[in-house]
Amino acid sequence: MFVVATTLVPIQNAEAYLGDRTLKLGMEGYDVQQLQRNLGYLGYNVGQVDGYFGWQTWAAVKEFQWRNGLSVDGIVGVATANAIINQVSGGQAQRPRITSASRGYLQLSRQDLYDLARVVYGEARGESFEGQVAVASVVLNRLRSGQFGHTVQDVIFQPWAFTAVHDGQFYLEPDATAFQAVQAALSGWDPTGGALYYWNPVTATSPWVWNRPVVGRIGNHVFAY
Repeated sequence: MFVVATTLVPIQNAEAYLGDRTLKLGMEGYDVQQLQRNLGYLGYNVGQVDGYFGWQTWAAVKEFQWRNGLSVDGIVGVATANAIINQVSGGQAQRPRITSASRGYLQLSRQDLYDLARVVYGEARGESFEGQVAVASVVLNRLRSGQFGHTVQDVIFQPWAFTAVHDGQFYLEPDATAFQAVQAALSGWDPTGGALYYWNPVTATSPWVWNRPVVGRIGNHVFAY
């Protein structure tokens, strides 16, 4: 069984993550954006996901607190943040197309996180944030499956598994967005619904991949089981 990493050390210039600080009306930051994204995933109307804790986000927080037996104050402290993260990670909500794959428990080192961010940056830095989270999710889905190795490095360095490793882009320095995409995937957001494969249909040359059950397309990548 895998073990959960509940505490992540901030890496390079990545901003605070949900749960690192108490969030209140009027605050801004990546953790606010993560809050909005997670609440939206759980079905609460936060309006625009813009990283600003406005009145609509405040109302969504209060509704979440009320429905989950928490103190209804519109402030995201430790208890509210943990409740949101646990629900997202546990896949308790349903989304029309995008579902959260159960990851089991994962304990990752700083090197694991760094290598995951390098894959995301090398493979998908031109994609939307959702597309970058999707790439991180595929790596984590492969790790959890046990079919591709038992460590992050086993999965990443499997021969011909990732173009970025083969052409050297994996060794570029990842940016903060790549680390944020990894964190979002670790928090339970899987835009692929549990996919184990992805490819660019414009450049893919292997007919085998098209025999996989296709989940859908995000940006330039097709995702499949």
